[in-house]
Amino acid sequence: MEEKSQINVPRVKLGSQGLEISKLGFGCVGLSGLLNAPLSHEAGCSIIVEAFTRGITFFDTSDSYGQNHDNEIMIGKALKQLPREKVQLATKFGIMVLEGFQFGVKGTPEYVRQCCEASLKRLDVDYIDLYYQHRVDTSVPIEDTMGELKKLVEEGKIKYIGLSEASVNTIKRAHAVHPITAIQMEYSLWTREIEEEIIPLCRELGIGIVAYGPLGHGFFGGKAVAESLPNESLLSVHPRFVGENLENNKLIYTQFANLAAKHSCTPPQLALAWIFHQGEDIIPIPGTTKVKNMVNNIGALAVKLTEEDLKEISDAVPVDGVSGSRELDVLAKFCWKLADTPSK
Repeated sequence: MEEKSQINVPRVKLGSQGLEISKLGFGCVGLSGLLNAPLSHEAGCSIIVEAFTRGITFFDTSDSYGQNHDNEIMIGKALKQLPREKVQLATKFGIMVLEGFQFGVKGTPEYVRQCCEASLKRLDVDYIDLYYQHRVDTSVPIEDTMGELKKLVEEGKIKYIGLSEASVNTIKRAHAVHPITAIQMEYSLWTREIEEEIIPLCRELGIGIVAYGPLGHGFFGGKAVAESLPNESLLSVHPRFVGENLENNKLIYTQFANLAAKHSCTPPQLALAWIFHQGEDIIPIPGTTKVKNMVNNIGALAVKLTEEDLKEISDAVPVDGVSGSRELDVLAKFCWKLADTPSK
């Protein structure tokens, strides 16, 4: 992939409500440490600014990323170095980080407003472009949560509403209260469970799809295959990156890496190119702590694939051949398939 840095990142519409973003987004969670050691704010801001100069304008964070909301604070500092009106900022509420690496979920109207006000303050912005419910609170009718989000839109504090890991029923009911602009779901070559129900529903309703974990949490970049994982990395306890599961998945990676070589690109570029070819309405948000990886990801936009290529790539990473569940055990109970809420 020559001249990766010269590739222009196209603009696309995310959903049907008017939000326009870069076709490749940037997931910021790793800048505050998740799969790796956290970066300093100076280093993290530098990567964000560099991504912007290369055409990436869609940045994804959450109030649960980093200790003491570190990620939002870092993003707020980076925004001071950028033209705010040209950045599409997404953040989230709803996950509460508890003691002992446990998580809770809360979606009451009071909590929605409290979290939004706190995020606006940490980010030091007047509005949030896209505000997601990070995980669905199955004890609160989605109509109640959405009702408060709708008020925040009317007040100009958020521009568009999103849901993450929401069930089909929850998406339909939420969308009836106020149009949903985007659904954020894990989606990659080795996690395709949303293809049967979620993607068709989103297309029917005019909702965009934001794909987190598009590189398999680093798997398609060779993480845990050609390198050992640091102890602080969550991948050291991720079902797909441990023991026999990892050994089985390494075989898939080897086959996939050979395919990437055939297409004269890197494995991460091929994995992202496959997503780009799934539809204009699916936006991957890979994250990285290295500028060279970010530039490499942009290079995926230049990889052209035929229908035959796409089938060969899909076959090389058979869904039923991937070993291990896609989520950490502590988050599995909050997955989209279990995310229905009580009737209003």
